Amino acid sequence: MITFLISLAILIAGYIFYSKYLERMMEVDPNRPTPAVSMSDGVDFVPMPWWRVLLIQFLNIAGLGPIFGAIAGALWGPVAFIWIVLGTVFAGAVHDYFSGMLSVRHNGLSITEIIGIYLGNITKQLMRIFTIVLLVLVGVVFISGPAGILANLTPATLDFRFWVWVIFIYYILATLLPIDKIIGKIYPIFGFALVFMAISLIVALIVKGYSLPELTAENWQNFHYDKAKFPIFPMLFITIACGAISGFHATQSPLMARCIKNEKEGRKVFYGAMVIEGVVALIWAAISMSFFGGIRELGEMMVAQNGNAAWVVNEISNSLLGKFGAILAILGVVAAPITSGDTAFRSARLTIGDLLRFNQKPIKNRLIITIPLFAIGFMLTKINFDVIWRYFAWSNQTLATVVLWTITVYLLQKKKPYWITLLPALFMTSVVTTYIMLAPEGFALSKPISYGTGFLTTVAVLIFFVIYKKKSPSK
Repeated sequence: MITFLISLAILIAGYIFYSKYLERMMEVDPNRPTPAVSMSDGVDFVPMPWWRVLLIQFLNIAGLGPIFGAIAGALWGPVAFIWIVLGTVFAGAVHDYFSGMLSVRHNGLSITEIIGIYLGNITKQLMRIFTIVLLVLVGVVFISGPAGILANLTPATLDFRFWVWVIFIYYILATLLPIDKIIGKIYPIFGFALVFMAISLIVALIVKGYSLPELTAENWQNFHYDKAKFPIFPMLFITIACGAISGFHATQSPLMARCIKNEKEGRKVFYGAMVIEGVVALIWAAISMSFFGGIRELGEMMVAQNGNAAWVVNEISNSLLGKFGAILAILGVVAAPITSGDTAFRSARLTIGDLLRFNQKPIKNRLIITIPLFAIGFMLTKINFDVIWRYFAWSNQTLATVVLWTITVYLLQKKKPYWITLLPALFMTSVVTTYIMLAPEGFALSKPISYGTGFLTTVAVLIFFVIYKKKSPSK
């Protein structure tokens, strides 16, 4: 319980103090017109109240991440708390805040265009393709997962394919219609409900006498049931993404950068939403480690259920909160991912629109981009969900790494303390490089080669940055 409370306090303190430090660094000007005001078009650039934008941003970035990722991350034990807390405060929330505010400062541009401004045209072209692929993968992941769950909850006639079509139709509407018509109306409700769900569960867990795990010297170890295959580094840092740092968030922040009415709202919306997500991930990690009697028991359950985190959510919610919990479980594993999937496709549309310099106000132009996107997405739903999820996880953290380097260059050019993103950028460079060398879906190399490659790549990138710093005068 003490570890949980300290972790929660650090997350809150990060928002109260560290986010204000970042805000001063960004030199926020409340009198500077935001894109929502200066470029209002009634479709994507739509001014909305900050609290509504905050809840939309939270639901956009949440999806399955802070629930499924935290449950899977809990298999490593209490060390997961450290990554959730430090990752959120010093990496994820920083990543989200600057990616959002840089979009505000650059007329609501998509993250790939911002990457191009600071890392060059070649990087921009590569990241355009990479990001669009990632967004389509996110959309597909958040179709297949909920569709499978709904198929299990409904009569046999309403099978997986039926629910795929239902979700696709909803996605098309949410992608094409003005942001305040569907997303702006229902997302705040779901966003609040997702937070309420997590808080209700942790309160019920404590009231019913469950013991939360503590991070002690004895518990500072790898509790995963397959330690050899799943070492803490880099596996934990890829598994818990949205609850610590996620590149997908950088694709979503520009959506809300086109809706905030004042630069001062950026701290609440971008940094604040990530802290809320960190709290949700912290709660789910703690519950997962406690509910079944311990971390070993959680591992046994996950093995018995073939890694089905949705089953864990359903079991915990029903047991702790009864029928009310069942409703919340459906919200957590169905509504939340769907509301991230549709904004993934919407973000893909905007990214392609920025790439082609295609005015997105006419419905015809939106259809030209949207139809091929959904055709590709539909074909990908035929691929095994687990395969798509694994590639999504690595791609997601790779994008986060590139965005951190982008922010580092921006801070360097502005003569700001660039170390605040340089350090997490170096760490994440090591994580994603080591993972792709070690993981079965990567090169499946030995640990010595994988760790060595990760270390040497990180050193090489640091040397390149130092050379760039010496040769490139600050602007």
